[in-house]
Amino acid sequence: MSDDGKRDETMRNRNLAASLFGLLIFSRLLISARTDPQASGAPTPLAASPQTNLGGRMPPLFDQNVARVVADVDRIEADTLSQMARTTLDRQGRVRTLGKLLLFDKRLSVNQNEACSFCHTPETGFTGPIQSLNETTVSYPGSVRTRFSNRKPQSYMYAPFSPVLHYNALQGDFVGGNFWDMRASGYRLQNPSAEQAQGPPTNPVEMGLPDSSCIAYRLSHAPYRQLFESVWGADSFTIHWPPNVERVCATPGPPPANDQFPVHLSPADRARADHIYDGFGLAISAYEFSPEVSPFTSKYDYVQAEKDQFTRQEKLGYELFRGKARCNECHRDGGPGEEPLFTDFTASNLGVPGNPRLQFYYEGQPDQRGYTPDIAGNIAGAAYIDRGVGSFLRTLQSDSGQLNPDSEWIKLAPEFDAKFQVPTLRNVDMRPTPSFVKAYMHNGYFKSLKEVVHFYNTRDVLPKCKAGDSGEKVSCWPAPEDSTNLNKRQLGNLKLTDQEEDALVAFLKTLSDGYKVPAAQTAK
Repeated sequence: MSDDGKRDETMRNRNLAASLFGLLIFSRLLISARTDPQASGAPTPLAASPQTNLGGRMPPLFDQNVARVVADVDRIEADTLSQMARTTLDRQGRVRTLGKLLLFDKRLSVNQNEACSFCHTPETGFTGPIQSLNETTVSYPGSVRTRFSNRKPQSYMYAPFSPVLHYNALQGDFVGGNFWDMRASGYRLQNPSAEQAQGPPTNPVEMGLPDSSCIAYRLSHAPYRQLFESVWGADSFTIHWPPNVERVCATPGPPPANDQFPVHLSPADRARADHIYDGFGLAISAYEFSPEVSPFTSKYDYVQAEKDQFTRQEKLGYELFRGKARCNECHRDGGPGEEPLFTDFTASNLGVPGNPRLQFYYEGQPDQRGYTPDIAGNIAGAAYIDRGVGSFLRTLQSDSGQLNPDSEWIKLAPEFDAKFQVPTLRNVDMRPTPSFVKAYMHNGYFKSLKEVVHFYNTRDVLPKCKAGDSGEKVSCWPAPEDSTNLNKRQLGNLKLTDQEEDALVAFLKTLSDGYKVPAAQTAK
């Protein structure tokens, strides 16, 4: 393979997770970094109400929420490390345990302070665990704590069931992939969730490593190195590392334009590092495929197995879901030979309003390292518009190495601007407590399932809100962030009553895994 070929192959490889431990320290650093509006480019903050645009500042309850997540991460990481001695029976047990360790290892980020579980915890359905961020900034900080992504963390429960991204010409849809914009296509590893896992490590606004080989270097010093070798080969880490590798891997990405792979390896050693990176992604996918992450244990599943019954309200909600509300047209509950995954793996523009609280709008100025996010020429800042799948289809260069794999798809980009992947509805209501606030849709504009259902029902019926309208989300809706390719067929005027909206919400709550069938059944 030529040097250019190796480079292209490596660019496709660079990427995964986000989380943390030294986060109590992180919270203070982040707040101080954002305190000076001139240093950060952020305006003076407004009042600290959960529904207030904080103008680039961190919410007041951030410290408490971080402390809770830190304790959870510590507990899960320690417990998983203790499992290594109990996973010698079969290869599947080893690879799944390895995948879990990789997701909860903060050492795999540039500042060794963020693991994937910071953005994806079990108790929230493996999505955002910090309520104060869900209520305000929506996106989560990376290992460089003043850098935020442009979207809400997506759940990776059931993510491995997504097919390799492909274009169905007959229906005019892209199908498959992972991420909101489908960019983890799966074309190289034939596994979208494995390629999704390879995204965050080299994304400057997530784990922030400057070179994908830094994952191999950090894993060579991990306490579970032998477990990795037992899965992917005893010679996995026979790599000659340059003397400056520690310093390079502690330098936040992106790498310099004239040195895209700053860990300077021989061709043979680069190939080994790439092999480790593939094993990294595949092990995480194996864990996500396991019953610990994708278990099919919701009340809905027990009802389908005739081991429980819906309440009257839940039953009505399911009937509406499959009929009048038209949810099942995209969030499929399965057919002959299908798993009930509650998604069709396509993409759609629902007309979701822009979310002015999104932290990305306050990253339009270079940070202390001179970095400003630039997504396919769409630079962060007040003028940023998320083009979704269309942006990915135009992506010929990416900091996280995930590119459009098919040049024939570029011409389709205008048809997919503003479209986002249809997510599974499984665990859409999973939360640690009933009062815990989750964010919904790619930009987290909605804060409850009731808001989501009401929007689907009335988007095209209620008037457009005026600035500061107190009826927003109840008696009016703001204009879409981008009305290009707007879906007008399956939502907007469903003619549901308020009681029917509530019934739909009740049904959606039956999709949370971990349901326990009551010991004594009573007629419902």
